[in-house]
Amino acid sequence: MLRRKPTRLELKMDDTDEFESIKKELEARKRQREEAESGGGVGGASVVGVDVSGAEASSSSAASRAELINERIGYKPHPKPATLPTLFGSLQF
Repeated sequence: MLRRKPTRLELKMDDTDEFESIKKELEARKRQREEAESGGGVGGASVVGVDVSGAEASSSSAASRAELINERIGYKPHPKPATLPTLFGSLQF
């Protein structure tokens, strides 16, 4: 493996300005979510329902992604059933 000299990173004013603007946007979104959740009523329930369905969609996409990867590499995560013939073979007494 070749070793190279460390790269120097410089922090510019544009970078700090961009960081601050993104940080403010995230804080504003967080405040809006908190207000929507604390508001309760019909509006709060619909926001929570959207978040739950979004979470279900992301978990299903993550599961399907994992299944695709497992299929591609030939991994079968489902264990074989632990029945007596599978444990002891076909022994006859």
